[in-house]
Amino acid sequence: MTSELTHDATSEPYLVAEIGTQPDDWAAARGLAKEYESALPAAGERVAVLGCGTSLFMARAIAAAREAAGLGLTDAWPASEHRLDRGYDRVIAITRSGTTTEVVDALAAFDRSAPVTVVTATPDSPVVDFGEPIVLPQVDERSVVQTRFATTVLAMLRWHLGDDLDPVVEQARSALDEPASVLAVARAADQITFVGMGWATAIADEAALKLRESTQSWVEAYSMTEYRHGPISVSAPGRVVWALGPLVANFARDVTATGAHLEHRDVDPMADLVRVQRLCLLRAADRSLDPDHPRNLSRSIILD
Repeated sequence: MTSELTHDATSEPYLVAEIGTQPDDWAAARGLAKEYESALPAAGERVAVLGCGTSLFMARAIAAAREAAGLGLTDAWPASEHRLDRGYDRVIAITRSGTTTEVVDALAAFDRSAPVTVVTATPDSPVVDFGEPIVLPQVDERSVVQTRFATTVLAMLRWHLGDDLDPVVEQARSALDEPASVLAVARAADQITFVGMGWATAIADEAALKLRESTQSWVEAYSMTEYRHGPISVSAPGRVVWALGPLVANFARDVTATGAHLEHRDVDPMADLVRVQRLCLLRAADRSLDPDHPRNLSRSIILD
């Protein structure tokens, strides 16, 4: 990535490098899917996936993608509101730090009626004692804002589901090579609404979270078909609707009628998320914000 994305080339945000490794990380995730195949859901298993924040959005994306592939019922739960008493065949917990209170508490209270797989970036963290660990320190981040850990976990699960991510890797590389000018409209927008369908709805949620965290922007996220049931009322000139994945019928027409700009690429939602992450750097620089350290946030939420 070029230095035009940062306001101070002498103190480049960690986020720059962490965003930039993702294509290689996703390619390497093919090997991870094979290495940890026995710890990942088999076809037909009833699965629960737990997480908080970005990890929850990855859980929702995984659940929707697995069900769409016809591989078995899959529920995604916030770790604080899980229902692991529903007779699952496998539980997967996603936590970068391995210390998030809600995840630790959920796993500690689970009766082990099903095998547990824990996906984390942090060796020797509390969660690794609660199940079979998949530890990925190579995609850990110094930034508080999660990028490559979460997307690599999603890539690993997508490879496991049978998706071919080679084209997605190339799309992400192309997104990293684009000039910052291609994001000029979104960079200047006073409001952005992200939308998607199926598993891309969770990616829309993640895109919105990234901009909230790193730039304190007014952003929202919805299912694409739900956008017209109320959220469309916020769209107007000077604002952006960013659609991830294929458009539903007449969506472009309806957004255009509001005067808002429709941002859309015919690329995989994960690759488009890389473009959003680059937008985070641009808008943070414009607002003189440190995108690595959002206000009121820390790497891990540990409750008293």
